[in-house]
Amino acid sequence: MEIIRTVGEMKERARALRASGAVIGLVPTMGYLHEGHLTLVRTARELADSVVVSIFVNPTQFGPSEDLATYPRDLERDVALLEDAGADIVFAPEAPDVYPRGFATVVHVQRLGEKLCGAFRPGHFDGVCTVVAKLFEVVRPDLSVFGQKDGQQAAIIERMVEDLGMDVQVIRGPTVREPDGLALSSRNGYLSDEERAEAPVLHAALEHARSLYDSGETDTARVLGEVRAMIEAKPHAEVQYVSAVDWKSLDDVAELRAGTMLALAVFFGKTRLIDNLVLGEAGGEG
Repeated sequence: MEIIRTVGEMKERARALRASGAVIGLVPTMGYLHEGHLTLVRTARELADSVVVSIFVNPTQFGPSEDLATYPRDLERDVALLEDAGADIVFAPEAPDVYPRGFATVVHVQRLGEKLCGAFRPGHFDGVCTVVAKLFEVVRPDLSVFGQKDGQQAAIIERMVEDLGMDVQVIRGPTVREPDGLALSSRNGYLSDEERAEAPVLHAALEHARSLYDSGETDTARVLGEVRAMIEAKPHAEVQYVSAVDWKSLDDVAELRAGTMLALAVFFGKTRLIDNLVLGEAGGEG
């Protein structure tokens, strides 16, 4: 497995891969990998001849009060995990190489980036889209795999790719969970023991919503009210939002239907967790 640390070297290596006819798969990450990331890598491994995993804690997607400085980093550990998962190349550039002095371009997806998490994290998805667009240009992958746990992010990247005519297939990989249902996240490690014990209520509440829908309930307000009540019953939980949207357009829906994404963001103490699931067969499990 190769470790590439500069944009220039990655471009050169990608050109050689394309010239050889290899199908290139890219899995963008911010490192400190868990089984959710590794599942995305294995998905790319099944579909591509050469799998590139980027590890880059992207400063432009963090707000001024967010955890950029304390975001966990362990490149040596990540490299070992990726070798076992079948990655071929780890691309781990430094910020000044990705955003050289004078960098002034921002990729902004209108509407989609201002909903859900975007309403509370202004500029976050501009940073995500900008770095992903740059990674696509550097690596020039045939396909790129994103996790459904970040459902809004996946929808926004899909829209960016479609609108800009980027020649890359975006694939959504399923959310990977702990045995108690909590979606894997690098931020789970910030939870206290009490908060960690309460956090599985997120998935339990979403599954309750799914069961209501499966039994014939389609009134969005009623279902979301029950989801919110379940979560707010936990003493350490503070709901930021609970929403029901179309899984592609992210438009709010008044009546639940197949393809509706139930999405939420909840604080446990200072730790913000997100989760979602998609009703019916259109989007799969979140």
